Amino acid sequence: MPELPEVQTTVNGLNSKVLKRAFVDVWTDWSKLVKKPKDFKQFEREIKNKKIIKVWRRAKNIIFDLSEGYSLLVHLKMTGHLLVGKWKQIEGKWKPIKVGPLNDPYNRFLHIIFFLDDKNMLALSDARKFAKLELWKTKDLLDSSDLKDLGPEPLDKKFTFEKFKEVFKNKKGKIKQVLMDPKVIAGIGNIYASEILWQVKIHPQTNVANIKEKELKLLYQTIIKILELGIKLGGDSFSDYRKVDGSKGNFHTERKVYSREEEKCKRCGAEIKRIKIGGRSSFFCSFCQKL
Repeated sequence: MPELPEVQTTVNGLNSKVLKRAFVDVWTDWSKLVKKPKDFKQFEREIKNKKIIKVWRRAKNIIFDLSEGYSLLVHLKMTGHLLVGKWKQIEGKWKPIKVGPLNDPYNRFLHIIFFLDDKNMLALSDARKFAKLELWKTKDLLDSSDLKDLGPEPLDKKFTFEKFKEVFKNKKGKIKQVLMDPKVIAGIGNIYASEILWQVKIHPQTNVANIKEKELKLLYQTIIKILELGIKLGGDSFSDYRKVDGSKGNFHTERKVYSREEEKCKRCGAEIKRIKIGGRSSFFCSFCQKL
């Protein structure tokens, strides 16, 4: 699933490619991806001629602020990613017009395409078709539980160490699950939680209540460091995720534990282990990260 760095990389790419553009038309072969309004024809009517004013992120949500007081919310879920380019239909399948990264096989699952007023297209590729799109009145979206129930943004300058400590006050449970809870901190997913905990030498099953202030301080600093590095490297493309031009991100070059089961720890040489926590795979060093 795309996490904060992948979503922010997408937002950055969109702001460089589609800002001030207007939606001319929209095509889909899987209208169930549009959750609001339920009627795709209504969605089609309402989004036409809306201009993209701003693209921003809240947790793992991509939000297009549009003209006339509307906003389009896109959540990429497990295998979705947004692409900008030009395609043509050949024998019922959309094919990129130019040779390049859009020809990557992971970019072929196009289920929604927006036609823009500069002849470019904004497409959603989603192999498993779990992504969602919702068209809101901007005011209603900002007041909705979808955004209001989310925790603070870890890269917000206002998110100080004191606020970080407050977030963990009276929290119970395993640190890995707490880090991944979007109501606690917004946007940290499985990959980055594993990498963060390896960096600070904390076992993913450690109870939050047992983490000392010195460790919390290091954890806070490392969250910011790892997420910023993830954005700098364009996210992680070990699976389906691709940037808006269709190319891969490079965070995989920095991954120390995630998806490295049975490999040697890059710090101490011990074996990387994998366990399930809350139904999700967690990777950690069997020596560096003792419980």
